[in-house]
Amino acid sequence: MIKKDSSAKSVFSACGLSSKMLARIARETGFSKRAGGKISAADFLAHFSAESIEGTVSGNDIAATLHAATGVSVSRQACWERIDDQCLSFFKAVLEKLIHLRVTSEGWMTCPKYKRILIQDSTIIQLPAKLYKSFSGVRNATSTTCHARIQGVYDLCAGRFTQFSIDPYFKNDLSVAADIQVSEGDLLLRDRGYFVLSVISMHKANGVDTISRYKHKTMLHDAQTQEKIDLLDLLTRDGTVDMMVMAGENKELNVRLLAVPVPEEVANLRRMKAKKETKGHAPSSELLALMSWSIFLVTVPDSIITIKHVMAIYGLRWRIENIFKTWKSYFNFSRVHQVSENHLRILLTARLIMISICFHNAYVPLFNAIKHRTQQHLSLIKFMRYVCQNPSQLPTLVAQRLWSNSLLKAIARYCAYDKRKRSTFVDNLLAVFEDLSDIASSLA
Repeated sequence: MIKKDSSAKSVFSACGLSSKMLARIARETGFSKRAGGKISAADFLAHFSAESIEGTVSGNDIAATLHAATGVSVSRQACWERIDDQCLSFFKAVLEKLIHLRVTSEGWMTCPKYKRILIQDSTIIQLPAKLYKSFSGVRNATSTTCHARIQGVYDLCAGRFTQFSIDPYFKNDLSVAADIQVSEGDLLLRDRGYFVLSVISMHKANGVDTISRYKHKTMLHDAQTQEKIDLLDLLTRDGTVDMMVMAGENKELNVRLLAVPVPEEVANLRRMKAKKETKGHAPSSELLALMSWSIFLVTVPDSIITIKHVMAIYGLRWRIENIFKTWKSYFNFSRVHQVSENHLRILLTARLIMISICFHNAYVPLFNAIKHRTQQHLSLIKFMRYVCQNPSQLPTLVAQRLWSNSLLKAIARYCAYDKRKRSTFVDNLLAVFEDLSDIASSLA
């Protein structure tokens, strides 16, 4: 018999999900009907999830992996039959548990003004054309492409995801703008894709601040005179703007309008992108002219938070783009073979489970440890590349009791930012938090 290998299960155990807890979740979701089966729920989950980042996991793949790891022989048909609705419910419940488990009392960064700074965004992955009926995509007379849209909500302060969803392509960002789970004391950074005045108003009433990019043709009125604002005329005349306005046809939302000119090369790049992404009609001359400014609608009432602060805070939103880059580069989100819709959802959920473990249980604690030890900052991209190139290290990386001085030294050597003149994301984040600390002190 092959020697049993518990390393895959040990990853989940180190994350606070013991085999006993996983067995309970499996029973609650209907994945396990009885105790004492050949393959435990914990083994199936652990090895399916580990295999998922290599590509599509077939019944044969999981049967072979389980036999190699546990010494227990199980047929590929038996494994295939486990990939059902109950399996998806089990994996979803585990992902939800991982998201809400507190790994450490120490967060990634501490923001002095807000409990959380949340970024919501989506990324598109291409799927086999056979899934078009379930996920939609783009179809014309000669070809059909199928896509899924994965939504993620990321907390900059904790360095972790708070929500995921796997949606059809047609379910765009606008349609899920109200789905984000927020609480009083949060700051939400949103691009135009999520711009819904009623949602911004609802969040404002619940003590949640929003910094949102202005969406073209949103009606604005001067809060003092109540006269309609010709935005292009206002910006052309004044250049930089910071004023209270009433947004919407019914003047339903009082917000600050903030705008600042951008360098002409930036404006031209925006125009080139807008023309390239045109779908059926060219951008209007007014829209192209407005691209000479960065324009925001902000519910933060404190005038001490200037357009410079808003630009710096909103610039942090780029973090989620880097995160999506790691997904596609190192977690094989582009590798999906001919599978059923249910199998696809299980596969993607398994990858999100591994991503959550790598972010929440490895990157954040190691970032804190190495920062305390060497004053260096771990690069997210370098670290995720290291993990995916050295998967056998993951059980050690998530188990803080196993960290040795030599491991921390190696992680710092291979995964920390290089010394360079231009600032890193962490430098920018720390600078923003320092500014917010000064603002919080002045308002106290």
